[in-house]
Amino acid sequence: MKTPVILKDILISDIADEGKSVARHEDMVIFLTGGVPGDIADVQLFKKKKNYAEGKVIRVVKPSDKRTAPFCEHFGTCGGCKWQDMKYSEQLLFKQKQVENAITRIGKIQGVPVQPIIGSMEERYYRNKLEYSFSSKRWLFDFEVNDEHTPDTLKALGYHIPGRFDKVLDIRNCYLQPDPSNQIRLAVKDFTSAYYTYFDPRQHTGYMRNMFIRNTLDGQFMVIVVFAEDDSSTREPLLEHLLGKFPEIVSMMYVINRKKNDSIADQEVLLYRGEDHLVETMEDLKFRIGPKSFYQTNPAQAYTLYKITRELACLTGTETVYDLYTGTGTIANFVARNAKKVVGVEYVEEAIVDARINSEMNGIHNTVFYSGDMKDVVNDAFVEKNGRPDVIITDPPRAGMHEDVIRVMLKAEPQKIVYVSCNPSTQARDLSLMTEAYNVTRIQPVDMFPHTAHVENVVLLERKSNEATA
Repeated sequence: MKTPVILKDILISDIADEGKSVARHEDMVIFLTGGVPGDIADVQLFKKKKNYAEGKVIRVVKPSDKRTAPFCEHFGTCGGCKWQDMKYSEQLLFKQKQVENAITRIGKIQGVPVQPIIGSMEERYYRNKLEYSFSSKRWLFDFEVNDEHTPDTLKALGYHIPGRFDKVLDIRNCYLQPDPSNQIRLAVKDFTSAYYTYFDPRQHTGYMRNMFIRNTLDGQFMVIVVFAEDDSSTREPLLEHLLGKFPEIVSMMYVINRKKNDSIADQEVLLYRGEDHLVETMEDLKFRIGPKSFYQTNPAQAYTLYKITRELACLTGTETVYDLYTGTGTIANFVARNAKKVVGVEYVEEAIVDARINSEMNGIHNTVFYSGDMKDVVNDAFVEKNGRPDVIITDPPRAGMHEDVIRVMLKAEPQKIVYVSCNPSTQARDLSLMTEAYNVTRIQPVDMFPHTAHVENVVLLERKSNEATA
């Protein structure tokens, strides 16, 4: 919009699927950044279509009783934890409503109550992995724009500003990962800011690029520092400094990334000292977590999620189970002792290597794992080779499942399907393709990410009788 439009005293009434707040003005729906349902606010529109608009809250005139004071100094700028200004109990109600809306409106499933959402045991310091970026040009606040800055005062180690690949917010304190995560990041910034160059994503210059910090529930840490060049004379003093300062670091690793983009998926992660992995414990099982491994980022709540999955599968020890999108085989190994055989499938070959190691490490001998594109691997020949599944557990990415995968699942005719999803909308879309042959009998949302709009949902589908589907 060429001319900004400001609307006064607008009532914010709801939350949309992706966490934006919702208001209405005359016959127009407005999706807003900022605001809590119940707020009366002044809003600015920056995009207007025929019957909806997008904008942002510029002033809260009368605050909602659902509001609470944000606890993080970076709230509203870094782009994470966008719901910190809403009471956690209210967040859970809106997540519950999000699941209910998806199931009924997209999935067209009626008459199946959504169980009360299970909130996260921890609202802060619940994550086990964070990624930070170095930048030679940090984000400047309005009050800083006209100040004089030296190159060192412009350096940042933190998170990218939403929508800005070239601007990083320098983080002083983050409430997502337990200590000493903050202290490690600050120690790196303190050690490097005077004598090390930070990366400029526009010019593709600078030495310090990224840093990953992973941890386990028992307090062990893995640190991976990403450098733009292979220079041991500058790399080793930093890594030695961290090892000497933080005994919690049991795995010190690094990457030399000379590419223009930051992804390390295609890069070799090199061990400097310690172990090349962490080990997380769940019940009496141990799970190996490598530098590139996928593992649920809220491990305490992941245990809740997996227990629900196992409960809904209701295994007796005689079943063949397929675990689709198995990742590093966490769910597969978690349920294996209750099944006759578990067959895991995952796109990422490195994850499948970890899955096999996890089975071996736990003395589990009734699992088998395959890697490849799900729609290509899971076909009629696959089912014939591995046996018809009695139960299928599926935990796909946010995009949901490919129709070809759903088609093979339906043809395999398992008695039960347990569908774990991090996106209720795509889950509901997939469920609508299964309800001719299956009844949805249990719906259980689980909150894994407090102060965000994200919600996990577990659905149990049970096969209809042959007479009912005939």
